[in-house]
Amino acid sequence: MTEPHIDGDADAESEPDSDHEADTDAESERTTIRTGRDFEESYRLDAEEAGRFLVELGEQLRDGDELTIATDEWELPFAFGEPVELEIDFEGVGEPELEIELELPGRTDETAPDVE
Repeated sequence: MTEPHIDGDADAESEPDSDHEADTDAESERTTIRTGRDFEESYRLDAEEAGRFLVELGEQLRDGDELTIATDEWELPFAFGEPVELEIDFEGVGEPELEIELELPGRTDETAPDVE
């Protein structure tokens, strides 16, 4: 399984396409995960690799309102909105475990209708 990475910027492929659930980008031969499709992947990484991924993700969150997560097989472009939800869950009984969850709401480019 290929580890995910964050692409520098989203391209025109990031626009939702209601006609296709997933398309293959001709240049990279990666499947583009689009709106209208559920997708989930899990990874078991060492702390260094997870940290690198989180730093790259954090830089994208800080610098813009779009990001793309990708592997050699797929890419998931996402335009996010506000507010971003951050949840920290510590279970200290038994084997201690820390869970950090980040939820990014989707952004819409729709505008409100005119009032006349």
